[in-house]
Amino acid sequence: MGEIRRIPHCSHWGAYTILVEDGKIVGVEPFEHDPAPSPIIESVAEWAKPDRRVLQPMVREGWLEKRQASNGAQRGNDRFVPVSWDEATTLVAGEIRRVAETYGNASIFAGSYGWTSCGRFHHASTLLKRMLNLVGGFTRHVDTYSIAAGPVILRHTLGDDGACSGDTNTLASIAQHSETLVVFGALSPRTAQNEAGGIAIHSLEGNLRKLAARGTRIVLVSPLKDDMPDWAGAEWWPIRPNTDTALMLGLAGEIVHAGRQDLDFLERCTSGFEQFVAYLDGRDDGTRKDAQWAATLTGLDAGMIRQLAGQLVDTRSMLTVSWSLQRAHHGEQPFWAALGLASIIGQIGLPGGGVGFGYGSLGGVGAPLNLAKSPAISSLRRPIDSFIPVARISDMLLHPGETFTYEGEQYPYPDTRLVYWAGGNPFHHHQDINRLSEAWSRPETIIVQDPMFTATAKRADIVLPANTSIERNDLAGNKRSDFIIAMGQAIASLGDSRSDFDIFNAISDKLGVAELFNEGRDEMGWLRHLYEITRKDATERLSFQMPEFDLFWEKGYAACPVETEHSYLAQFREAPLDHKLGTESGKIVLGSSRLAALGYDDCLSHPAWIEPAEWLGNAIDPLMLHLISHQPAGRLHSQLETGKASMASKRNGREQVRIHPDDAASFGIRDGATVKLWNQRGACLAAASLDEMVRPGVIVLPTGAWFTPTGNSGLDIAGNPNVLTLDIGTSSFGQGCSAHTCLVRIEPYEGDAVNAMEFYHNSITALAANQGS
Repeated sequence: MGEIRRIPHCSHWGAYTILVEDGKIVGVEPFEHDPAPSPIIESVAEWAKPDRRVLQPMVREGWLEKRQASNGAQRGNDRFVPVSWDEATTLVAGEIRRVAETYGNASIFAGSYGWTSCGRFHHASTLLKRMLNLVGGFTRHVDTYSIAAGPVILRHTLGDDGACSGDTNTLASIAQHSETLVVFGALSPRTAQNEAGGIAIHSLEGNLRKLAARGTRIVLVSPLKDDMPDWAGAEWWPIRPNTDTALMLGLAGEIVHAGRQDLDFLERCTSGFEQFVAYLDGRDDGTRKDAQWAATLTGLDAGMIRQLAGQLVDTRSMLTVSWSLQRAHHGEQPFWAALGLASIIGQIGLPGGGVGFGYGSLGGVGAPLNLAKSPAISSLRRPIDSFIPVARISDMLLHPGETFTYEGEQYPYPDTRLVYWAGGNPFHHHQDINRLSEAWSRPETIIVQDPMFTATAKRADIVLPANTSIERNDLAGNKRSDFIIAMGQAIASLGDSRSDFDIFNAISDKLGVAELFNEGRDEMGWLRHLYEITRKDATERLSFQMPEFDLFWEKGYAACPVETEHSYLAQFREAPLDHKLGTESGKIVLGSSRLAALGYDDCLSHPAWIEPAEWLGNAIDPLMLHLISHQPAGRLHSQLETGKASMASKRNGREQVRIHPDDAASFGIRDGATVKLWNQRGACLAAASLDEMVRPGVIVLPTGAWFTPTGNSGLDIAGNPNVLTLDIGTSSFGQGCSAHTCLVRIEPYEGDAVNAMEFYHNSITALAANQGS
């Protein structure tokens, strides 16, 4: 037995130490300062297994023969041919040059979106954009699948999207000052275990325990009782999905009708509030927005709504709104309505008061604010500004030349000939995957760069094997984390995989821009450079001393300067004329002249209840249930699906769908049985899990199962909910994804339910039979 090496590392779900003996991972230990480490850290050893890895560069047989004239519909069916790195990078560089010269750089879509690594240097999508910006540019995406409609409406009504990206009341302030906490959506360690740039300290649980110990009244508004831990003592209000906006408006209406709105705050700090109040009174549509009106739409008790409205004014009150609420048709409205309700209450800018968005959605929202510059490699200046909203990929591929609207402007969809996807899996996170499959056949060439043979990699023309974060050096850190973490290389690269930086550097060399791409630095040179930028900023601007790079790298982490207690918009509240917001009025916008001029019927000039395309209130078939497709507990998105934490939530190699026992009885479904979920968009299998924590009329199927269609029917046997979800924009203004607006049918499955994970592994073997030869 050899000596055990201890390698500091970090992933999206936390910091940890990897124990390595004789080149193999033998254990993982959580970060010493983390009070609530994620169980997902125990799964990272899965990355060292070759079963689902791409081990060498591969090219689809049909594309290799006919290039851009090949049949794109055969993606996912044609076998792959192994090639050398020299041939692969020559092919990739040639395609970039061909498409740019023939059709223009806007025909290259590099809106690559993914969470492959939390490392700030080997950040695949940033490095891809850096390379392409050096050769004329590309079409990019704006916003994210996690949050799009929300930041769009907040940029318009608050002047920026800081309220949903971490610049909001800190959890420490809420734990100390809030007397009434209303949680719209979730406040759960399940989602708070992850953070985009890595996280060192998981603080949500500790702050929730402080709230519970203080006796703060907590109201959980969610179809799922376990969207907060049971020990928090929250009251569960099992709302009908997609009706949170109606509840917010009903609460605001009750306060206004009682004459208890904070007129001083409304007049000093908001604009258009008269229009909003007129809507609540029903002067425009004849419908008074009050507790009874809200109860009819939400399925909640009118008396409880009325009582809560009074308490929100009588006590220091905080509203939290999950990112998930804006991932629905008209998803702008719950964010805007929450802002409207908080303005009516009048406590925005006070410690523990007001409204915040995204608590629990990521681990860093509400954490101490990192005041120093975050380390990150630059994607460089964009030569062109061609873009699409992030969730409009299928529309772009299916409808080149047609137009879309975004934030009040009109833009064309580019004629996409080349797609380069690095470090992401749209066949996991995009809605209506069967529609995406059709769109995916349209481009002339698709390049996928990934460590794993994901469903997206299987449908590529050229596959480039990137290594995982444990096979290279990097560093983690972001504005929502109070540490920078060293990410040391733990094991050698598997197969012929390479780091993302090395791959893009090789392609840049063939494109003639390598010197501009690498700036004369290798991997460790870049890490030292990025860290020193942060350290210098902390010293010169904040008088905060961070250790020099060598000491940081040896220790494995460095603390950053932070602000522990922060009240969002405190200065604005005190002097709104001196601290104007970047809005049309310089104030919080509750009635928008810009939106009034646009005249959209799906995003009005004030917060409003607008009926979604699919919901339980208009189900054509009374047997349909509302599908919630939230984040899984045992993995991040589709990462580490075969890991220990992920497998603990599966049965027979497929995802479990949670259903209330009364609904299960009415459909003849027993616990553990294989069931079929279906609607007009697609169908998938899952294992039934009977659960009283789920509201009747609702079922829950987590995202992240690797898309595994079978036979001519295309039935997904793994339990991927995005074969069922709706692929429409949230509105003409925001164009976010509408995943949580989805009705489905469910029934016992009588067919042959093969093990999904074994089936997927066999499909990789068939497509890449020559891998490693």
